[in-house]
Amino acid sequence: MTTSIRKLSRAIALAVLSLAITATTSSAFTFPWPASSPTTATASSSDAKPPAAPADAVTAQPGAPLPPIAHRIVGGEFDFIAWDGSTFTSIGSRFGESPKVLARDNGMQVTDRLHAGDTIHIDNRHIVPLEGSDLIEVNLPQRMLFHFADGRLSGAYPVAIGQPGRQWQTPTGAFKVIQMREDPTWRVPASIQREEEADGKDVVDEIEPGPDNPLGKYWIGLSFPIIGIHGTNHPVSVYSYRTHGCVRLHPDDIEALFNAVDLNDSGVIVYYPVMLAQLDDGRVFLESERDIYRRGAGGIDAVKALAQAAGIDNLIDWIRAGEVVDEQEGIARDVTLKSDRAGGAPADSIAATTIERTATVAVQASRRLIAAALPPH
Repeated sequence: MTTSIRKLSRAIALAVLSLAITATTSSAFTFPWPASSPTTATASSSDAKPPAAPADAVTAQPGAPLPPIAHRIVGGEFDFIAWDGSTFTSIGSRFGESPKVLARDNGMQVTDRLHAGDTIHIDNRHIVPLEGSDLIEVNLPQRMLFHFADGRLSGAYPVAIGQPGRQWQTPTGAFKVIQMREDPTWRVPASIQREEEADGKDVVDEIEPGPDNPLGKYWIGLSFPIIGIHGTNHPVSVYSYRTHGCVRLHPDDIEALFNAVDLNDSGVIVYYPVMLAQLDDGRVFLESERDIYRRGAGGIDAVKALAQAAGIDNLIDWIRAGEVVDEQEGIARDVTLKSDRAGGAPADSIAATTIERTATVAVQASRRLIAAALPPH
């Protein structure tokens, strides 16, 4: 693998994150508690009460899983250059796209071997379901975390969430940040110790900071019982349903989030398998995820009802919208009627513009790179 190819790949990765963070509202691109210590930042018990949910961030309930019409999309379409060791799983986990969808859209199988220099087209567009002035927002089916600071979107990160089994599902609702710790020690709960013993694994009471610690380097404790937001020593597990209830981020992403939040910051965890967005240029996007916790996805009828209430049902290609809902690809898809696309531009033209913009930013970013930026691990 040549140095130039590696730099190009890394530049593209950095560009994608930069565009996601700086996207405007009209842009289509854009487990358990660790051991306490004297260095742990912890909110007092009087400050640890969760805040009331924002008016537009009511926790989804069965039969009512759709959020209000959104107006922002992050991510984009771009080409990524693979290197030795790249897999569809490692690439998908880093950029927030299903490995199966990623492989299929590149004319391959998820088990196919990638080679250094292979060009992989990525589409990791995601709807931002809720807006907030200072908010940590996690949408469980979407496996995405969005951070708002000072009224702007400052970060959008793929995450891993709790397993579908009832015992380990990540809870929904409003919360506050009540603890922040660097280099946490993981005290393994008895429930997880029993699970590991049943699986024939070595059982330990706690794991000290270091490469074997599944919490990674940073821990953000929440007012929910027992769970938090943290890093990982197994980055390829991100963008999955594999945790014991916690929200798990890539090491680079948890570092960025940890440095951007403070004690008593507010957040909300929601359950929105289907989201609809209308951008400022008039285009309408639809994103459909797996109803992983089986709480009800609403289906195309719920999407129609939401669109009718917003007065945009006449702008939507309902045949395409039905396909998006059924396929559950986890990607924001343009479902605007062709005659209603902004400026009359066809979909292919819009996608080409996005890719061109990504490449331009990637080239600019490559000139500033000193070290690797966001490589898939």
